[in-house]
Amino acid sequence: MTDAEAFAALDATWPAAEVAEHSGWLVRNGAGGGKRVSAASQISLDADINVAADAMRAMGQVPLFQVRGDETALDDALEAAGYSIIDPVWIYSAPTADLIDGLSEQSRVYRGQFAVAAMQEIWAAGGIGPARIKVMERAASPKSWLLTRIDDRPAGVAFVSVSGGIAMAHAIEVSTNYRRQGAVRALLSGAATFAADNGAKHLALAVTKANVAANGLYQSLGMKVVAGYHYRILD
Repeated sequence: MTDAEAFAALDATWPAAEVAEHSGWLVRNGAGGGKRVSAASQISLDADINVAADAMRAMGQVPLFQVRGDETALDDALEAAGYSIIDPVWIYSAPTADLIDGLSEQSRVYRGQFAVAAMQEIWAAGGIGPARIKVMERAASPKSWLLTRIDDRPAGVAFVSVSGGIAMAHAIEVSTNYRRQGAVRALLSGAATFAADNGAKHLALAVTKANVAANGLYQSLGMKVVAGYHYRILD
């Protein structure tokens, strides 16, 4: 999977409410759905930072830029303009077949066509509210909402969507009482099975570099870093 394929899948499976081109920028209106759907990204090397910043302010958003791993000139320009790094992210991927072979928790995962109340409660406890549920509803199809149970009680949730032969898992969240009991492995197994059922050869996900436990888990499952990015926000 190339960088371009990873970012295309990320945008399609976790989309902004609106995306518009402004003089060399893609400017996203996140409608409250978080940084990933609210950051501007560069499509022309000579694009003026202030154009994107003004467009974001006109939307009522704080100027926020997504900087990909090879965009060193943009990164330097934003730093010089007073923008600070926030939330560096890795994008991991693995062949769907490998994940299915390495995981065996499919029977514990319920697939839904929308976010049922039990899912919304777990997400809300983790800070994922209605605006991010709307992001999921906008995402490319095929897609599914996943719920895993422990001791017959809702324990963890995730969302998965497929685009361009790549499945992306998003919003993986586990209730505090059920952490470190295999819920994430179950959810990834369910996501990989859904991916295979819908023709996706790879399953990918994005996680902040600061989330040491999650990074360790994904690496232990054989997932590899295929791309990275961070945000810059005006101090």
